[in-house]
Amino acid sequence: MEENLKQLQSEIIKIALYGPESTGKTTLANQLADEFKTIWIPEFARDYLQDKWNSKEEICTQDDLLPIAVGQTKLENEALQNATKFLFCDTNLMVTKVFSDLYYDSCHPILEEAAKKHQYDLFFLTDIDVPWEKDDLRDKKEDRENTLAIFEKALIDYKKPYIKLSGNKEERLEKAKKIIKDLEKAKQLGFNSYDFIEIYNRKTNIKTLESQFAILRNGLPKIHLERAARINDGITAMSAEEAVYHANYFDEKSKNLKLKKFVPASGAASRMFKFLSEFLNDFKYNGETINAYINRKEDKDLPVFLVAKEKFSFYNEVLEVAKNSSPDYKKSGNDAKNYAFIKTMLSSKHFDFANKPKGVLPFHKYATHTATAIEEHLIECAIYAVSNNKSNLHFTVSEEHQRNFEEIVDQIKPKIEKQFNLEINVKYSYQDKATDVVAVDLNGNPFRDEDDKLVFRPGGHGALIANLNNLNADIVFIKNIDNVIQNRIETVALYKKALAGILIQFQETIFNYLKLLDNESVSNENLNEIVTFLVNKLNISVTDEFSKYTKESKVDYLQNVLNRPIRVCGMVKNEGEPGGGPFWVRDKKGNVSLQIIEASQVESDQQKTLESATHFNPVDLVCGTKNYQGQNFDLTKFVDKNTGFIVEKNKNGKALVAYELPGLWNGAMAKWLTIFVEVPLITFNPVKTVNDLLKPTHQSPD
Repeated sequence: MEENLKQLQSEIIKIALYGPESTGKTTLANQLADEFKTIWIPEFARDYLQDKWNSKEEICTQDDLLPIAVGQTKLENEALQNATKFLFCDTNLMVTKVFSDLYYDSCHPILEEAAKKHQYDLFFLTDIDVPWEKDDLRDKKEDRENTLAIFEKALIDYKKPYIKLSGNKEERLEKAKKIIKDLEKAKQLGFNSYDFIEIYNRKTNIKTLESQFAILRNGLPKIHLERAARINDGITAMSAEEAVYHANYFDEKSKNLKLKKFVPASGAASRMFKFLSEFLNDFKYNGETINAYINRKEDKDLPVFLVAKEKFSFYNEVLEVAKNSSPDYKKSGNDAKNYAFIKTMLSSKHFDFANKPKGVLPFHKYATHTATAIEEHLIECAIYAVSNNKSNLHFTVSEEHQRNFEEIVDQIKPKIEKQFNLEINVKYSYQDKATDVVAVDLNGNPFRDEDDKLVFRPGGHGALIANLNNLNADIVFIKNIDNVIQNRIETVALYKKALAGILIQFQETIFNYLKLLDNESVSNENLNEIVTFLVNKLNISVTDEFSKYTKESKVDYLQNVLNRPIRVCGMVKNEGEPGGGPFWVRDKKGNVSLQIIEASQVESDQQKTLESATHFNPVDLVCGTKNYQGQNFDLTKFVDKNTGFIVEKNKNGKALVAYELPGLWNGAMAKWLTIFVEVPLITFNPVKTVNDLLKPTHQSPD
């Protein structure tokens, strides 16, 4: 009997239609076979039981189930000889097994074992949201929800790869067709059925994965730097008087605009405390002094931290816990006290600073309290991102940390609202898991962990273009979570508003030109004026063929160039900070444009050009994301997908390679209209390491 229940092995992709009676399995199997030009196998039990009724007027008994299982297996094995690429099975032994449990409260061990062993590339669990259709063999009209739950539980218990199909006949067919095509593509990429289910549940696009795999195999094209952008060559200088003018212009116009501040804040602070974590891991507590460790490791950061630790806003709080946690603290020497202090800071039992997001950490000490970066962003929002006494702040956070953000916001927001006499609306979003990327091994195959599961990695900050795309605002201020200041906030606000004023002025001109281009009476003089604006103000080169175009073609060309989201980027003088900078870039078509470029994006032979940069990108952006008709741009259409990053990492001792999406402020905005403006260095105050909090801009002036 067991031999008659064996499945034949085949390269054919087998899809099992599975679910309670009268849920559309037969209809869908027939439709799919037609769509994919192959065959489907019917339900053997239907003919078997109908013949039994017609000949003996006897209904199904448990003794019939094994013969039915044998017949179904035979139909399937025979059909494999004639199937082309796909085989659709109207039913399978799992259905027979579940019906045995439902009707007889047991299942023959041979049938149960065969049901477990039978493999399909995918099960479609057909939902009960279709009308019941009565026939001679159906008798389970009642309690359909419970029956469906039993069917689904069997799939889960036996670890079968399945997707639930709901909707009417047309909707199910369309869903099933797409899923099957994606499954086929996933298998070609080296994924198995269980991988595919995880990919499907994450809502990851298979075509996107295919594209990423191609990038990982072939590499990304390097960016060709034409030259570094400089003052009067891509970067506009702005005097203090001009900053005041532009800021006032913004204040005047902002009354009629919806403003939002967008703050990427999901990353953990692990890099901020990296040198301290390394100290705890490498320091030989009873075998060397801290000074010996510093010399051995040539650590330049630790001595700075230890000498100035009393200046950190969190010093007193950490010290108190360290004393209470170490019974011999008072009797200990300086090395033991310093070790206990650092351990208390980073221990998961106490402060666990390295595993928390930067936004919730104590950054600044005031006379009355200690402030986090969240609080500083709320204050900034109240100063420059406000219109009609309303301010909107949006944090992108990790889901597990949202509550920490909410607790801080709930505590301090009322005070700030009262202080500035306004209302602050705070929203949160997560990086969409659909933007996570699958890692590969060094051979280009999907990377798997010790449990043979796929390893997904966050797609990098470029994934946040999707979050930005979901905002509804006329003007969006973008600033990193760690770029805050304790004093001179008025200066920071002035230049932030000045950038917004510049954006609005450019936007007004561009919108007027686009409306003019919509008018059939637009003249050649108008077109030439727009070309001059593109070249002289937006630093956009116009094709040499433009003069040969017809008037209609000129209008189309200019509309395509102008009708884009706009970003005004503050640039500070380069003082050796790691990160991207402003450059003139030439693409494959010979077009030159202004872009923010990272070092990893260029060939080594362009190192001199890279090092010649006079300015640095501080991620200080003001964006216009609506078009001249007041509609939101689809920002995903303005991404240069060839400007992502390939990174090599290590997981549990195994090397992996992964793709990171084009960066939020470089590749993800590569096709935006771009204006670079120099802003003072005082506006750039990142906290990359904890020692950055010792800089004057993070210390009280008192």
